[in-house]
Amino acid sequence: MTITQYQEAIKILMDKVAGIKTRCAAENGREPTDAEVALKTELLDEVEDLQKKLAVEEREERMRSKLEAPVNEPLSRPRPQAAQPEERKKDRFASFGEQLAAVMRAGMPTGSVDPRLRNTRAATGLGETVPSDGGFLVQQDFSNELLQQVFQTGVLASRCRRIQISSNSNSIKLNGIDETSRVSTRSGGILGYWKDEAALKTASKPKFRQINLTLNKLIGLCYATDELLQDAAALEGVIRSGFQSEFGFMIDDAIVNGTGTGQPLGILNAGCLVSVSAESGQQAATLLFENIVKMYSRLFASSRPNAVWLINQNVEPQLFSMSLGVGTGGVPVYMPAGGISGQPYGTLFGRPVLPIEQCATLGTVGDVILADLAGGYILAEKGGVQADVSIHVQFVYDESVFRFVTRIDGQPVRASALTPYKGGAGSSQSHFIALATRS
Repeated sequence: MTITQYQEAIKILMDKVAGIKTRCAAENGREPTDAEVALKTELLDEVEDLQKKLAVEEREERMRSKLEAPVNEPLSRPRPQAAQPEERKKDRFASFGEQLAAVMRAGMPTGSVDPRLRNTRAATGLGETVPSDGGFLVQQDFSNELLQQVFQTGVLASRCRRIQISSNSNSIKLNGIDETSRVSTRSGGILGYWKDEAALKTASKPKFRQINLTLNKLIGLCYATDELLQDAAALEGVIRSGFQSEFGFMIDDAIVNGTGTGQPLGILNAGCLVSVSAESGQQAATLLFENIVKMYSRLFASSRPNAVWLINQNVEPQLFSMSLGVGTGGVPVYMPAGGISGQPYGTLFGRPVLPIEQCATLGTVGDVILADLAGGYILAEKGGVQADVSIHVQFVYDESVFRFVTRIDGQPVRASALTPYKGGAGSSQSHFIALATRS
């Protein structure tokens, strides 16, 4: 095993130990049983054994590094190779803020274009008389970092399956299984037979569909005062914060609510969404324990380890007052003293509950969503951010406007929900489960 594998194995074992403790706490803080104590002892013994082996591997790695290091510096050094233009420090900006300030100066009527910007001109076919009309591509290292931080800022985008589209293409086609039911066949058409059944066999094959992802433009504007433009470090901080926050918000909103026209297709508008009906006689703008149970039962079993609950924040009062009836009383559901919460105030059925602005208001479809984004949603992106600046839009306010453009698309991997082998169409399953309107 490698060092990383040892570390992962130790983490898994310690998670199992913590799970025993959590289970005891959830069951009114009871003491562990003899079997649980024996299991914890066995797990911890195994952890100690792995730690010893890990220490040996780490020691070997340190020794190898020392032995492979040169004893003395070479008496002569090879002649340095001429750096390529893009590698020369003088042709690269030291910081993102420094490049933004240079873009601002290039957009001024009497401004000069920094030579370093000429390496990042965007070939848009626009006029050359005003330098910034064609736009400037953000320096590649800044560009990649910006996009990465946008995905980290978004609550949902970082959980999706992401695909990078090459620089020579604006779209990608992926093959996916076209399967709507598992009652008579699997994988859209595959059928197996037992050996002793009827002699006549029917050939079968899977059915595929194409997932087309065509990049859409996401555009954001950010204003900067003339005073701020004089400080490259402060400019970088303000622009990064504004750009990341807005783009992260917009991408998350598209993942939930996108129409699929000029923007990604969102969960709530996808054909694969399963909408669970309200309970008979359920009051408007309420959330019941029965709703949660039925939603969980419609999620693919394979999706449960990765799923998250997405809620509008105004749903939380319903969660905190939700209870499971026991005899003439009841126990809380979203509380640590019992019920189905794996951690205090944080999970349902052991899965995280994430309040996000993009969920619908309480009582309407989309106020509560159970989603497996990693397994069920694809985001296609294309590296590179185009930056433009105008000093004219807010001239009377002594402000310049920065515009950022990136291209992205996304949609669920399935075109429809899936009817399981047993249970019928009324028990269809999916990566994404919502609750119907309660009115």
